[in-house]
Amino acid sequence: MLKDREAAAVLPAKDIARARDFYQNVLGLDAPDVLDDQNLMYRCGNGTTFLLYQTDNAGTAKNTQMGWSTDNIEAEMEELRGRGVTFEEYDFPGLKTENGIATNAVGKAAWFLDTEGNILNIFQSQ
Repeated sequence: MLKDREAAAVLPAKDIARARDFYQNVLGLDAPDVLDDQNLMYRCGNGTTFLLYQTDNAGTAKNTQMGWSTDNIEAEMEELRGRGVTFEEYDFPGLKTENGIATNAVGKAAWFLDTEGNILNIFQSQ
C-alpha cells in the first residue's frame, strides 16, 4: 500500500546544470545521484529524496512545490541569505510575511525561488 511507501518530491528544471549548481552550491546539498543527463536524485534528511528533471515546463507552478522542516527558521534563513537566497514577501488574506516569515498557529514559514522558478519553503512547527 502507498501509505507504507516512501514519498519523494519531483521538481522541474529548464536548465538542469544551472539547477544543479543552485541546489549544491547555494542550498548546500550533497552531490546528487545522476540517473542520466536529464534526471538528478537528491538525498535529504531522514532518507527523504527529490528528483530534479529537465523539462520546458519548469517555473509554471504558482504554488509551493517542496519544503524543508527546521528547528530554527531564523538561523536557516540567515545562512541561506548569506548564500544569496532572497526570500519572498507575501501579503494575502490569511498570509502576511514580515522579513520573509509568515507566522500562524501552526508555526513559521518562509518561501524562496530556485533558479528554475520553483517555489520552495522552509518551515518550523510550533
